[in-house]
Amino acid sequence: MNDKTLNILLADDDESDRLLFKEAFDELRAQTRVNTVNDGMELLKLLSQTDEENLPHILFLDINMPKKNGLECLLEIRADKKYKDVSIAIYSTSSSEKDMQETFLNGANVYIHKPNSFQKLKKLLEKAIMYTHVYQEPPFNKDNFLLVAE
Repeated sequence: MNDKTLNILLADDDESDRLLFKEAFDELRAQTRVNTVNDGMELLKLLSQTDEENLPHILFLDINMPKKNGLECLLEIRADKKYKDVSIAIYSTSSSEKDMQETFLNGANVYIHKPNSFQKLKKLLEKAIMYTHVYQEPPFNKDNFLLVAE
């Protein structure tokens, strides 16, 4: 993998969401390698078995997953210094203020409400790539935390 390729990982229990996500990145012009996992337990197992050079640059994390939810995963990931350079984008159907507040306070870089159209999804993913790079260092910018499709 060359230095310009973005290593992206999506943790989401919804198979159709995982397929749309991969398809959207295939259509974007960004150089990416996209992998997916089905739930939080699978995510944490994969991360623990990955050496630091091959960790994802951006982790897209669904909040509502079985076995271990996105917030639990976020807390575990942010508690481990091995993952300090991994940007985390919350990627969820939840538009709950509580979810947004909790994930922001616990170290997520951006929050994306899953859009209802493929075109909006592509725009949001493109924005997420830009924002997670710009706001990698705490304190994160709450003004840009919630990404919305225009």
